[in-house]
Amino acid sequence: MKKGILFDLDGTLWDSRKGVAASWNEKLESLDGVDYRVDEETFSSLMGKTMDEIAYAVFEKETKERALELINLCTEYENEYLEKHGGILYPDLEETLELLHKDYTLAVVSNCQVGYIEAFIKHHNLSKYFDDTENYGNTGYDKDVNIKLVVERNNLDKAVYVGDIMGDYNSTMKAGYPFIHAAYGFGEVPEGTPYVNSFRELPKVVKEVIG
Repeated sequence: MKKGILFDLDGTLWDSRKGVAASWNEKLESLDGVDYRVDEETFSSLMGKTMDEIAYAVFEKETKERALELINLCTEYENEYLEKHGGILYPDLEETLELLHKDYTLAVVSNCQVGYIEAFIKHHNLSKYFDDTENYGNTGYDKDVNIKLVVERNNLDKAVYVGDIMGDYNSTMKAGYPFIHAAYGFGEVPEGTPYVNSFRELPKVVKEVIG
């Protein structure tokens, strides 16, 4: 029986808010006639949303077309910045991924843009642990659909999604798979949901949830 663990990225595997804010401000400062600026808290409130939703929230005074133009400029530079500088990995991440990969297919499924997951993996040299990735920027699909896509194309008999916010939980329920809450992340989910308080607790809880 083939089993897999699908991960959210922000608030589950790393915290990139500082680097994302720095990269966006550098790009925004370089654009003539643009006076928007962001900080870490900007992204704390937007974690888990699709790139279109973030664009409309941050650049709320702009037309939808202009907002999407601005976010595309920011995220393209963001990918380059994060590939170079990385983010803050949660404690014991690599050691735990190495342990989990012995028994499970591992994948990252995020609502991010194309290139963001790749920047995370490349900077922190984690490619050997992940068998697949998918994101909203690539497919244009909501997270529940992308979860199903990854499960199906990896021929997984059992799968669990690990995420930190209610949007992750709702998407996983809609997709029809069990969920583990990364309680150290950015959000809350319904009481009674299986959870971990640190990344190193995952092997035990995953085994309890899907065996």
